Amino acid sequence: MKKLLYIIFASVLFIGCGKPKDPVSQTINSNSATDSKNLKDLNISILIDLSDRIDPEKNSNPTMEYFQRDIEYIKAIDKGFLDHIKTKKVIQLNDQMQVFFNPEPSDPKMNELTKDLKVSFDRNTTKDNIDKVEKTYSSLPSKIYQSAIQDKKYIGSDIWEFFKNKVKDYCIKDDHRNILFILTDGYMYHKDSKFSEGKMTSYLTPELIKSLKLTTSDYKSRIQSEKSGFIKANDDLENLEVIVLGINPVKGNPFEEDVIKEYWENWFKEMKIKKYQIKSADLPSNLEPIILRAVSGKN
Repeated sequence: MKKLLYIIFASVLFIGCGKPKDPVSQTINSNSATDSKNLKDLNISILIDLSDRIDPEKNSNPTMEYFQRDIEYIKAIDKGFLDHIKTKKVIQLNDQMQVFFNPEPSDPKMNELTKDLKVSFDRNTTKDNIDKVEKTYSSLPSKIYQSAIQDKKYIGSDIWEFFKNKVKDYCIKDDHRNILFILTDGYMYHKDSKFSEGKMTSYLTPELIKSLKLTTSDYKSRIQSEKSGFIKANDDLENLEVIVLGINPVKGNPFEEDVIKEYWENWFKEMKIKKYQIKSADLPSNLEPIILRAVSGKN
């Protein structure tokens, strides 16, 4: 009898204790769930370089003008954003997209257009809102570029200052995938942010590349040995993904594009940006799949 009671007691004790809980596994699963949720919410920003790179007279391209390529890139970004929105239930919506210039254009109409291009979706979003955003992004970018071209007062783009003073506030949102698209030819220059520290600079121009003799195949080792490149503008930007579209080197130096990309890559790494792409000013039909994959997170 005592033996039987012992067996019963031991069985109950074993069942009651069961398999010990693994607090480490519980933490990992919890973090994975949080990460999965974060990936579902998008915060997309588009920074447009309105320098004379978009001037169809100064920088003409008979195949497709560069400002027209920009417009199509923006449409592809919008398509990727809306494709993402349509995969979610309305109650899950917590996504936004916006367009920036730096500095802001002096034309009040341009600033109003920018406001219209700042869109957000939440649980109160309707199908009409989605349709409206699609129409907005198919028409307003063209008006922005046409206004800049007709005005001929190209304000340039202070990309360095944007990263220093604005990118964290404007482009990074907690619990979101933060993606910044930069539409630029790859050269960086603005009169208000032009300075240097040794051979490190806040700008990059064709003239600077020539003066540093970055015109041969050893450009990379020369950049490293002479410590040239962009001055770091910020730090701890690991929560930001960056896609640069439109790299367009001047003719005459076969390594010009390589130098431009090397500058940008090193700059991103210095600022702890882990995920980035730098693409040439290719035809929109070639870049659209890349843009859509970047937005979807499948690249």
